[in-house]
Amino acid sequence: MKKNLILILTLFFSFPSFAQEIKILLSLEEAIKMALENSYNTKASKNNVLSAKETVWETTATGLPQIDAAVNYQNFIKQPVSLLPAAAFDNTASVVQTVEDYFGIQSNRDPSLPQGFIPVVFGTQQNINASVTVTQLLFDGSYLVGLQASRAYLKISEQANEKTEILTREAVVNAYGSVLVAEKSITILQGNLKIIEKNLHDAKKIYENGFNEQEDVEQLEITFGTLKSQLYNLQRMKGIAYQMLNLSIGVSIDTSIELSDNLDDLAETNINLGLISKSFNLSNHIDFKIAENDRESKRLMMLLEKSKALPSLSAFVNYGKQGFSDTFTFFKGNQQWFDSSLMGVSLNVPIFSSLGRKAKTAQARIALETADVRLTETKQRLSLLAEKSKNEYQLSIENYNTAKKNVDLSERIERKQRTKFFEGISSSFDLLQAQNQLFTQQQNYVQSMLEVIAKKAALETALNIPIK
Repeated sequence: MKKNLILILTLFFSFPSFAQEIKILLSLEEAIKMALENSYNTKASKNNVLSAKETVWETTATGLPQIDAAVNYQNFIKQPVSLLPAAAFDNTASVVQTVEDYFGIQSNRDPSLPQGFIPVVFGTQQNINASVTVTQLLFDGSYLVGLQASRAYLKISEQANEKTEILTREAVVNAYGSVLVAEKSITILQGNLKIIEKNLHDAKKIYENGFNEQEDVEQLEITFGTLKSQLYNLQRMKGIAYQMLNLSIGVSIDTSIELSDNLDDLAETNINLGLISKSFNLSNHIDFKIAENDRESKRLMMLLEKSKALPSLSAFVNYGKQGFSDTFTFFKGNQQWFDSSLMGVSLNVPIFSSLGRKAKTAQARIALETADVRLTETKQRLSLLAEKSKNEYQLSIENYNTAKKNVDLSERIERKQRTKFFEGISSSFDLLQAQNQLFTQQQNYVQSMLEVIAKKAALETALNIPIK
């Protein structure tokens, strides 16, 4: 069902003008599911995994047979001339005459030519050489290590993708909660404004009748104006919060979304004291796995540098055909072609690199030692982060319960002070103090609900709770 929903939403988001006219109803869980499929970070992370898989095959393919074909065509505009000793020919005069007729050279009478040599041309004016070569790597230590390193790189990409999904979940929870906080705060402010507006109206009537001072009216006017400014600001922030949520789930920021969860219910459902007592499993934590894999990749890099001192062995087989002609007759049926074939083995033995390989191996060893240090630091940091997140989550629950009680108390105090003020037995200062206390406690209460939701998400990340 959720997969179908994501597919439908993806189609809608492909047409921005149409998507703006439709309001999508989303729960927090549905928003997380959509983000895992559609967010920009998860898409990029999945592409990195696909790229890493191609890298593994690229590395593997270097050790498999390689086949190359080549076609070379040559047309000598002016063929090169070679000099041969005239004594090598039985009928020197006849040969010289033939060469002179062909080249227009007076060889015996040309003082620039060395005596006793005949200028000749080898080959034809045009030729084609077509060949196919098969090469096979027989042994290369760096190839074996590189193959392991490419697989480690794939593992790193897959782990990075898993880490991205966990962080995406936390980001969506925070963005979704921020929207609910903005909506809840607006609702509270609107209620407070109605009360203050009524109080201000009543205070003006009382002042007109001479039963209170102008300062009392002005005090309420200040409070009313301040709340209106806060409301306008929250309404603007609400729009930004919705856009941030759209960005976190990977849709256009102009897409209209409506949230099906409310802040009060979401805060209650996110109270799970069992998480605080949940044991921390370091070996299964994604950050620890990433650090371990990073250490393994550094170890392979050191082996790679060492393997470069080993000899490499490869074999090849070549087969080709050659055609010769003074004119372009290579596509005619009577063209004669000459076959050629060659096979061989190539052995490359590194002997001396002016200590360059030694320096690279030393650098790789230092990087491995650094990775060992980082791995130890990661163990300590993750254990500390888990404990810190548990404490913060427990504190957020305690603050939520306290804030909930304080709001009830502040509301009763404000109602009593309001009654006393209009009965003339309390000053406007006392009413203002009670109202400010109520507004503060209301903000604390709303913020405490967001803290419960956000701190639970942070704890799930710290404990590496898998995404359901």
